[in-house]
Amino acid sequence: MTLRKLMAISCLLMPLIASAHNLQNDQRVPPVGVADRGELILDNNEFSYKNWNSSQLPGKVRVVQHIAGRTSAKEKNATLVEAIKAAKFPHDKYQTTTIVNTDDAIPGSGMFVRSSLESNKKLYPWSQFIVDSNGTVRSAWQLDEESSAIIVLDKEGRVQWAKDGALTQAEVQQVIALLHKLLAQ
Repeated sequence: MTLRKLMAISCLLMPLIASAHNLQNDQRVPPVGVADRGELILDNNEFSYKNWNSSQLPGKVRVVQHIAGRTSAKEKNATLVEAIKAAKFPHDKYQTTTIVNTDDAIPGSGMFVRSSLESNKKLYPWSQFIVDSNGTVRSAWQLDEESSAIIVLDKEGRVQWAKDGALTQAEVQQVIALLHKLLAQ
């Protein structure tokens, strides 16, 4: 085989290699449950946790953001989070689900991560926050460590778009346009 053919084949395979996750378009995410911590609940200004699992995702168009419990991971897709806030999607049809892997946090910072999530829950009570203390979701979905993954789900809970890592500005625009399209259906 010529060098040119080898280069062409490797370029075709590169997106498959770079995509570590096992999320497939038009399929539901692999089933997973979080029993240690789980969904952060705010009721009468009191916080608690309840078990959460991926079977609860259908029902609304949503962006699932899976992030390592570290500032560097949170910053990777902050542009998308700001774009979602600016779009003011209707809460009855759209929800952001943020899953934070506190197992992938800087040692000793877990308390600060949970405190930050509690502050965000107070600011955005319609959003869903999941604390995954054991990295169960990252493992089940085969996501990168120390990263931020974005998954767009239709109202049936099927993956419409997914990327593990920082989104480009063009990808942020693509996700926002896709969300508008899914909400119009």
